[in-house]
Amino acid sequence: MVIFKLSSSLSEVAWLLLHYNTTIQDNRETFGGPSSIAGDFKSITPSQFIRDGDTVSSPKGLFELVFFNLKNPNKRYLGIQFKNISTQNVVWVANGGQPINDSSAVLKLNSSGSLVLTHNNKVVWFTNSSTKAQKPVAQLLDTGNLVIKEEDSVDETYLWQSFDYPSNTLLAGMKLGWDLKRNLNRRLTAWKSDDDPTPGDFTWGVVLNPYPDIYMMEGETKLHRLGPWNGLRFSGMPEMKPNPVFSYNFVNNKEEVYYSWNSSDSSLISKVVLNQTSKGRPRYTWSKSDKSWMLHSRMPVDYCDGYGLCGNNGYCSITNSPVCDCLKGFEPKFPEKWNSMDWSRGCVRKPPLNCTSDGFVSMTGLKVPDTTNTSVDESIGLEQCRDRCLKICSCMAYRNTNISGAGSGCVMWFGELIDIKLFPVGDQVLYIRMPASELVEHRRNLRKKLVISVSAALGMVLLAIYFSYRFRRVIVGKSLAESDYERHMDDQDLPLLNFSTIIIATDNFSKKNKIGEGGFGLVYMGKLGSGLEIAVKRLSQSSKQGMREFINEVKLIANVQHRNLVKLIGCCIQKHEKLLVYEYMANGSLDYLIFDRTKSQLLDWPKRFDIICGIARGLMYLHQDSRLRIVHRDLKASNVLLDDTMNPKISDFGMARTFGGNQIEGNTNRIVGTYGYMAPEYAIDGQFSSKSDVFSFGVLILEIICGKKNRVLNRAKQTLNLVAYAWTFWKHGRALQIIDSNIEDSCIVSEVSRCIHVGLLCVQQYPEDRPTMADVILMLGSEMALDDPKEPSFITRKESIEANSNSSGKDNSSNYEMTITTLSVR
Repeated sequence: MVIFKLSSSLSEVAWLLLHYNTTIQDNRETFGGPSSIAGDFKSITPSQFIRDGDTVSSPKGLFELVFFNLKNPNKRYLGIQFKNISTQNVVWVANGGQPINDSSAVLKLNSSGSLVLTHNNKVVWFTNSSTKAQKPVAQLLDTGNLVIKEEDSVDETYLWQSFDYPSNTLLAGMKLGWDLKRNLNRRLTAWKSDDDPTPGDFTWGVVLNPYPDIYMMEGETKLHRLGPWNGLRFSGMPEMKPNPVFSYNFVNNKEEVYYSWNSSDSSLISKVVLNQTSKGRPRYTWSKSDKSWMLHSRMPVDYCDGYGLCGNNGYCSITNSPVCDCLKGFEPKFPEKWNSMDWSRGCVRKPPLNCTSDGFVSMTGLKVPDTTNTSVDESIGLEQCRDRCLKICSCMAYRNTNISGAGSGCVMWFGELIDIKLFPVGDQVLYIRMPASELVEHRRNLRKKLVISVSAALGMVLLAIYFSYRFRRVIVGKSLAESDYERHMDDQDLPLLNFSTIIIATDNFSKKNKIGEGGFGLVYMGKLGSGLEIAVKRLSQSSKQGMREFINEVKLIANVQHRNLVKLIGCCIQKHEKLLVYEYMANGSLDYLIFDRTKSQLLDWPKRFDIICGIARGLMYLHQDSRLRIVHRDLKASNVLLDDTMNPKISDFGMARTFGGNQIEGNTNRIVGTYGYMAPEYAIDGQFSSKSDVFSFGVLILEIICGKKNRVLNRAKQTLNLVAYAWTFWKHGRALQIIDSNIEDSCIVSEVSRCIHVGLLCVQQYPEDRPTMADVILMLGSEMALDDPKEPSFITRKESIEANSNSSGKDNSSNYEMTITTLSVR
């Protein structure tokens, strides 16, 4: 079973699917057999009427028209539901805003072909058709569509159908959109709550822009935009691809504009649901025993899906930190607000357009801008589109309407560009108008990048040759570890720095330049002759594992590039020294700030939340998006560095391991890492995977929130570490009492609560229970429902919250941290 979910901060659309090995006809037995009813009709004619307790079933028994209530027995509704599914089964409601308070209602089909629902001789609900019937009949089809037609009609000409008037649910074959001939807008309207089908404030449907789009709205306010149909998929859904199960259809002509889908699998049950609010929304889980719905995925998948988050002429990328940036040729309208992450005012042109000498630059992988102010011409192609846009001074961007095949059609945007999202990968190109000066700079940068790329490639070849030669001379008579270096480093395309250059940069490794100390050596600050500030990691000559970690770190970090990973500038191996040169991080390591009562005041909650999200993005890149699939194995606060804007960067890859192909886990007899951050399966059995890093990340989240290390707290009383401490408070519904007092005034309660919840999900004992980092980013950036965490590992004693409360606010924990470098595993 699968669910596709689309949501804003206050509303959501969910696509739920159920799949069974049995056929639809056999599902009655699967779900426990048919209900006991007074009468089960196959149709309604003017000579019949339906009372509360009667039903009208579809031919194969998949759907039924029935009277029902939702928790409150004094509020009765007439609606359509899945007949043999016991939960979340209602797909359409006739009288959502006018419930009936007893079971005396009657449904009739009158002679003119209208269904009329009455209660105590008052009309509660009725259908209306412009065409009168001669011999009407009402039937419920196996699609879930309640129709009124001529009894002898054999075609699909209906006098009225429920599919034209959706409630909060869309079924396969239904049309979401417009019948232009009848001026009929088929859109979903949310219920006020799960047990109140009164139409709510939120709608989801097609908006008839020149280039039609699908919006989620609260009244007239736009909350989310799906992006226009581009011939293959919706612009904001690059993951929407052809598959053997679902066929997607978007129709846009003079008579209709709508979206629909169908399934080729007759045993697949599916529906789309728009919910009013994400607060208290149902949790969808899969159960083999009762065949219940299960949550599979949802939208928005991240923070960037909020409508217009980055303002005019800005774009949002979830892999960036901060997520908003200005389009090329634009700059923040109010830099101070932009730097404080208030992006609502957007961006403005740096040099203005002059119309006569403008051109275009392309951006790839976008959800294209809001299509309200667009013009569409399906008769011309891309080149003609460019020429036309260039002649109209107010035309700001253009592209094909249909990107399938060679592409076709033309759409042009006028005025400000808003609600743009950049995806990591994508095939959608937008051509944005630029003044001549920006075009010259753009071409210069392209040429420069080309020259640098060619030069770098040639330089790397020469460096590799030189490096290989030099190293072969150095390793004669040296240790096996240095022989490893020769074998592994010949192919590394990394700049080599002279030892004399580093001596000058660090003032001969002066004590005043020492900025850190790790398990394999010291770290010094320095400045190259160019003025570039650097951090030099000097591996200890006495470390038996130093060469191995040096090789590993150079191999890995030279092959990864991400804004949340520290950048390796070069390395040096001369005069028995092994040196790694990194970009300098002005604010040092995370532990230097969060574990100090005074310095931690520099990190309010928004900064800490950004740090959490940045670390998550860096880890997801390592696990999923980098050329090498990397498990860090020593993620901790001291290995997270902060630049001058407090952007976090993961460092120290000496202990990292790579996976290839379909490998998902590994084993080792040499366990490395830091006690308190190591996952139990790794510390005990030497088994590691990306889920080992997830465990460490969970510990790190809790440390950032609490301002305390994951070690024994209140040692004099009990042996409860930070993870156990957080779990105990969370279990008693008092999780917010663990937060650092320095963030009490700045914290956003919902964000802090969600982060604690996510942290506890990450530190669950068994790897299969922990989320992936992609899941974590989704959880942090949305308001999706979260599973309850299971009791984490490394809890040796249980105690009450009262017994462990520290009213003084002091950290009574011990002041030590143990780094494990070797451990024999049986």
